[in-house]
Amino acid sequence: MNAKNAFSISEERRRILLVEDDYVNQETLKATLGDVYEIVIAETGEEALETIQDQYETLSIILLDLNLPGIQGIDVLSRIKKDPQYSRLPVIVMTSDNEAEVECLKLGAIDFIPKPYPASKVILARILRTIELSEDRETIRLTERDQLTGLYNKEFFYHYAAQLDLYHKDTPTDAIVFDVNHFHTYNDRYGKASGDELLIKIANNAMSYLDEIGGIVCRSVADTFMMYCIHTDNYEELLARLSACLDEDSISGNRVRLRMGVYVNADKNVDIERRFDRAKMAADTARDHLNAPIGFFDHSMREAEILEEQLIDGFHTALREKQFVVYYQPKFDVKQDVPVLSSAEALVRWKHPTLGLVSPGVFIPLFEKNGLIQELDNYVWSQVASQIKDWKENLNITLPVSVNVSRINLYDPKLTDKLLNITEMNGLTTENLLLEITESAYTEKTDQIITTVKNLRKLGFYIEMDDFGCGYSSLSMLIDMPIDALKLDIQFIRSAFKEQKDTRLLETMIGLAKSFEVPTIAEGVETAEQYAELKAMGCNIIQGYYFSRPLPKEEFEKLIINELKKEEHVC
Repeated sequence: MNAKNAFSISEERRRILLVEDDYVNQETLKATLGDVYEIVIAETGEEALETIQDQYETLSIILLDLNLPGIQGIDVLSRIKKDPQYSRLPVIVMTSDNEAEVECLKLGAIDFIPKPYPASKVILARILRTIELSEDRETIRLTERDQLTGLYNKEFFYHYAAQLDLYHKDTPTDAIVFDVNHFHTYNDRYGKASGDELLIKIANNAMSYLDEIGGIVCRSVADTFMMYCIHTDNYEELLARLSACLDEDSISGNRVRLRMGVYVNADKNVDIERRFDRAKMAADTARDHLNAPIGFFDHSMREAEILEEQLIDGFHTALREKQFVVYYQPKFDVKQDVPVLSSAEALVRWKHPTLGLVSPGVFIPLFEKNGLIQELDNYVWSQVASQIKDWKENLNITLPVSVNVSRINLYDPKLTDKLLNITEMNGLTTENLLLEITESAYTEKTDQIITTVKNLRKLGFYIEMDDFGCGYSSLSMLIDMPIDALKLDIQFIRSAFKEQKDTRLLETMIGLAKSFEVPTIAEGVETAEQYAELKAMGCNIIQGYYFSRPLPKEEFEKLIINELKKEEHVC
């Protein structure tokens, strides 16, 4: 063997287990096969089973004589095929008993070599064909199955679900998605091995259920499973069956809970992937609802789905036709006695030709989910930079504007170049475009985000942490975060000033920001009381309906002009 290729699969000979007690037959087959295959001999049924137990991973095929001392060959075949670990080993039975062939086929034999033996080339051809078929079958099995649970993977699951539709067109079926509540937390706490064991239990429960009613199941990703089965009315029982043996986890002692989404009597005119998208949509409605762990796809979800499709389909047309309109909400510096217009926040609205004014609360989460938010951000940046330039030339004022930088853009290696190009094209400095990054963005792949933000700050961009106070790690994050301002979350402001007012935490957060020499921005300020108390606490900048709602550019320009006149009057 060439030393260079000594460690090569292609150089290894396939291994045959020859179970034969007759010496003459052994030598005959060794002479026929020895130049092509490596031969392992077992002379009894017991010896054969021991060899299989020790060497099954390297065996390619078993040649089995039925007439053996001790355990008979047919019993050896039966034991091999009943054991899941060995059942995939192909077995060719060697016999002169034609009547035994039917029973052997029923037990799982692949082929026969009659005694007395046929010509050598016939034996070689049968063995090679059987090995190749077995290896092809195993390759398909490995391709179509999830290696952890043994269930179908998603692609083959969809294929077989479509086959079920072909043969059972009139059978009512359900598309079901189920997963483990907070599985990532479970994995983090108890380790991957424990998490894998949990998934295997769930898979086994699902297979046990489907063995009774009919259907197929797959593990689509991580802890998410998909099931396609005959329609049932008792989904609580199904969830209980899936959850069987999971009520008490041996490590944590805590209950492991599943949640489930069902598309009942799935419409077979809808493609199979979309059916499970609907089931997943239903499952998402059951997130964190311990008393209602099962969600059902309904008409309102379908309407939401149609709206999402319409928005996604119309996105690029909307960009070209500038249907996305930037509104501006003024931000006032309140450190002095008289509030001064210091900057603005850009807020995008969609003036849809058929749907009218679409709320950003509808399309922003959708575009964040499918990645279109990156293009929308770029569009808004360009529109805002052009507007700042226009005010600079026509109103003789350079007013900085805050724009949102979505998480996906923070991973874009070209982000810095894009922002610099936009500012340079419009004759602006980096200080004119204020960058808002949500607090939650800092908690994911923190090191990469911090590096990106530090680079932006070195170039002179001013970084505002948006939605500060809505996360769980805000206070500790301040030590390491490269930021220039904290923007207090609107819900946090509203909570502090609700009917049973409690502003203590708000005061603490503003005080903490001061200790880090970071100014605070309060959004959503609506009343004179809120304004006065925030100012007294030391909040630096305030925006909200107390001063102005978000305005289209024409109305915002009027506000700028009025503020400039006020400043002239004061002077």
